[in-house]
Formats: sequence, C-alpha cells, structure tokens
Amino acid sequence: MAAFLLLSLSYSNSLTAQDNDSLTRIYSKFDFIPGEKVIFFDDFSSENIGDFPVLWNTTGSGEIVTYGKYPGKWLKITNPRSITTLFDPLTLPENYTIEFDVVPQAQPPSHNNSYFNFYLISTIKPKDPLFGLARPGGTGVKLSFAYSQYFSAYYSDGTPDVKSTNGDAAIRQKAETKYHISIWVQKQRIRVYQDEVKIFDLARAISDKVKYNMIRFHEGTPLIGNVRIATGLPDMRNKLITEGKLVSYGIYFDVNSDKLKPQSAGTLKEIAGIMAENPDLKIRIVGHTDADGADAANLDLSKRRAASVKDALSTAYGIEANRIETDGKGEKEPVAPNDNGTNKALNRRVEFIKL
Repeated sequence: MAAFLLLSLSYSNSLTAQDNDSLTRIYSKFDFIPGEKVIFFDDFSSENIGDFPVLWNTTGSGEIVTYGKYPGKWLKITNPRSITTLFDPLTLPENYTIEFDVVPQAQPPSHNNSYFNFYLISTIKPKDPLFGLARPGGTGVKLSFAYSQYFSAYYSDGTPDVKSTNGDAAIRQKAETKYHISIWVQKQRIRVYQDEVKIFDLARAISDKVKYNMIRFHEGTPLIGNVRIATGLPDMRNKLITEGKLVSYGIYFDVNSDKLKPQSAGTLKEIAGIMAENPDLKIRIVGHTDADGADAANLDLSKRRAASVKDALSTAYGIEANRIETDGKGEKEPVAPNDNGTNKALNRRVEFIKL
C-alpha cells in the first residue's frame, strides 16, 4: 500500500493584525518560519486575465481572474473535479515550506461540501497529474479543507491507521474569505497553519524513504494566490551573530505597502529573541525590492519597509530603538535577474546586518 496521510479540517476567519502591537498580542503563538531559499513563487501578476497560467498544468480547466474583495490576480479553478499541479516537478529536500493564499468557494452537496483539497505527493511520474496517491509508487499527504474534521494516516511499512477528529465548529473555514495556509516540513515532522492558527503538528507523518516532488489541488473551485515554496531551515542566530548578516524572506508586506503582514510574526519573534539574549547587539535593517515600478518609488518603499520592521521590533517586541538603524536599497542590489516571479521573490527581501 502506498504511504498516505489524509487530513480533513475546518476553520473560521480569524482576527487581522491592525498594528505592530497585534503582532505580539494576537500572533504570539505563531512560530512558522519560511524556508531560507525561495525555489518557486507565483503571484500570477504576469498572466493575462482569462488565461491558464504557464507554470501550471490541469486535467480540467482554470483561469486567471481578479477578485474585487481581495487585490491581485488569482488562479480560479473552474472545474471542481479537475487536478491542478505545477507543470515542472519539484525537488524537495528534508526541510522546506509551502505557502499559499486561498479564497474557498462553497460547493454543492454532490461534492461532499468540500471547499478544496491540497496534496503533497511523491510520485514516480511527477509530470502526470493523474499518477498520484492512488497509483503504485505514490506516497503523500492530503489536506482536505472541508466540513468534516479528521485525519487518517496510512503507511506502507505496516504502521496502523491513525485517526483523529476535531469537532470545533469555531475553526471552520468560510467561503469567499481569504486565508493564508503555511506548511512546514522538517524531515518527518509536518506542521500546518491557517493564518496564525497551528492546525496540527505531527512528528512522524512524512516518509523519510521517498522524495516529495508534486503539489496539487483537487476538488472544489477555490481561488489560489501567492504560491511560495522555499527550502532549508534558516539558522538566524548563527547568520546574525557569527556571520554578521541575515537575509530574511520571512518578513511579509502588503502589496506596494510598508504594512507588515501577520505571517511575519514568527520571523520577527525569532529575531527579537536573539537581540534580547544579546543586549550588546546592534543591527541595521535594509529593505530591498524587485524592479517592478519606478526606481524612486521602490527606493522609498524599501526604506519605509525597513522602518516598519524596526517599529515592530521596538513597539511590539520591546527591543530598544537605539539599537537599530534602517536603510533601503530599492531595486539597486538584486540577487537574481528580475525576469520571473521566483527571481523577483528572491530580490524582495529584508537584510539584518550586525553593526
């Protein structure tokens, strides 16, 4: 039997951080830290409305849309029975993170009221969307964001089925509402978060006998956005204290804004902890952008974003403001060509430099 982990969960809309203090007050338990190196990013910004995105594959149909309630472009899966995957296979190591925004859509009873399913798979045919968990050679994880609340794990080595239920209706997802899903894999351990809430933490759910190489969406007609996959576990303490420079991709901002997103809380909390344990440490925070937009606007944005990080560390986490300098470089110091979504994501970063 192929190794198979099924998780079926339901959630509710949660509070949104309104200011820096909320990063501590509301998100104090949010410990998700994105991987160190971005290997895939797609916000669909370069796609034409009505087209299917070039980096993706499907057995059914889908299109790029705008959605008045939430800015940006979204991949709308239009066939509830279709499978939607990345066109090129992934190469995932032991430690990695997967993130995406989603706006679930209500489904009729004929689809078991499921909003959508997400899979993380190891398959011997990673370019064949139909060749997955149900076929020989398939191992994986299924996340079912639905009304039913349970998970079930199956392993090919004979480990018995493990099931758990959660009947808390207060954590049920709502249709037409945006959520940020974060998945953190460390060897055999997997953690999944919706917004600031850790949904589960399983120590031995990921097989160490296979390499996972496919993500896919199946069932439902959700809107998907800002898909981000990153590898490696950032050693922030060593980077900042020993090497003297930490490049972070775990600080998020609203589009064209210096407003911090709640998903920044895990990274900010870790950096604040390092500074609290090293009271003589002083740093310079430097913001960087991609090359989209005017040079002057990007320079100003990068400076404002660095200042926002300083304000959060000082106001929300109690780090003395006189220990922090800020600067911004705009698009002047890219680390990758600004020629695709993944490379642009690499250029959008915040650097912490030991003084």
